[in-house]
Amino acid sequence: MDMKNVKNARCANYIQIDNIVRQIQATKEIIILPSKQAFEKYNWTRKYFIEKPQEGYFVWVKGKINFPLIICISICEKKISQNLSNLIIVEDGLKIKLNGICNALNNNLSGIHKSVGKIILKQNAILEYQHTHKWGKDDFVKTNYDFILEKNANLIYNYKNLFSPKKSFLNSNIFCNEKSSANLNIALNAIDSKIQIQDNIFLKKKQSKGIIRFRFVGRKNSSIKSISKIIAEESCKGHLDCQGLVLDKNTIIDLVPQLINKNKDAILTHEASVGKIADEQINYLRCKGLTETQAIDLIVGGFFKKIML
Repeated sequence: MDMKNVKNARCANYIQIDNIVRQIQATKEIIILPSKQAFEKYNWTRKYFIEKPQEGYFVWVKGKINFPLIICISICEKKISQNLSNLIIVEDGLKIKLNGICNALNNNLSGIHKSVGKIILKQNAILEYQHTHKWGKDDFVKTNYDFILEKNANLIYNYKNLFSPKKSFLNSNIFCNEKSSANLNIALNAIDSKIQIQDNIFLKKKQSKGIIRFRFVGRKNSSIKSISKIIAEESCKGHLDCQGLVLDKNTIIDLVPQLINKNKDAILTHEASVGKIADEQINYLRCKGLTETQAIDLIVGGFFKKIML
């Protein structure tokens, strides 16, 4: 483990490896518990859980903090199955940065990572969520999250997965209330993977805003299907930006942008493209001394960098 990872582990607020909680670091401003304990201790949390949780984390941010929260969920042993129920609540007017890391510590563990959860942003709360996945070649991943944004709340969600599992099913629903905004940026690199993603933003109240930006790269026998939907119920604005690069003749990228407008004062827009890297770009870089592989990797890095904040 390099020094950067050691430092991150020491600073992490919650670490779970396989099915065991290894570390919790809370303060008076942050309540952090295993979800099972939170369910038993705080009766009001039960309305947010689908059923009594057996594993997962509960994070309740009650006061101002000046450091990023760090949550790490890892698979270490072969054929481990995780089934997480998570709940994050950010109270009124707080501005929080959260780094979430979910990964396999080796490439050949054949693990299962499932998680469901809710993230609640109270009035005027701001959450900047950097979410990173890194999986092994035979892992299975399935996630399902609801984000509930109260009045004037602001969500910035940056998801990066440059090491994809064998199969991945990702679903999220974002509910925006009055004057709230959601900005989703998703970068995914599929290598011999089957990926299905569905993201829905519900603009439920006036002056709410929603933006979804995707950058997908498909390599080596991959299949990516993405359904991205913005539903406008009041006077609001939404935009979809979906782009994919196909780098292998046996790869498929299927983008399905959907705009559903239920209000005459709402404005919804989208742009989408799927294609290959232009030969001129590759040839130019090869003239500079790069190999074809190096040229492609450099172009892909720039493609992702545009939305990886």
